[in-house]
Amino acid sequence: MNRVELVGRLTRDPELRTVSSGSSVATFTVAVNRPFTPQNGERDADFINCRVWNKQAENLAKFCHKGDQIGVEGSIRTSSYDAQDGSKRYVTEVQADRIEFLTPKGGNSGFQNSHDDSSNDYSGNISDDVATTDVSEDPFKDFGDEVALSDDDLPF
Repeated sequence: MNRVELVGRLTRDPELRTVSSGSSVATFTVAVNRPFTPQNGERDADFINCRVWNKQAENLAKFCHKGDQIGVEGSIRTSSYDAQDGSKRYVTEVQADRIEFLTPKGGNSGFQNSHDDSSNDYSGNISDDVATTDVSEDPFKDFGDEVALSDDDLPF
């Protein structure tokens, strides 16, 4: 099983580019705090290189910047290439399947947005216009005081 889940902060703005096939790809680095504090009292972090493709890459580059907190789900990928000096270089990075934006938009601490590549109906538009219902009055006031149920009515 090759599965990775990370929560951390972007160390720099994501770098978006388009490859020859026309697909968008964004590369970025996430700083993830280690779960323990060493004796000196300063927490260490790991800096994880990541890559994401297509609409998620475009959304990440458009909406997230250095310092923003994000969640990343994906898998570890390794590859190698020959450098110009003739040496062989190895690359290990996280191939993101899903990115979740965890930093509040405009200081609104309730904002979270995510996009999963498996859903193709995402329009890319994020709106702050959310329909709400006034619940200052008890919506169940007309149902009476008691609900009669037998054990046979319960699904468990």
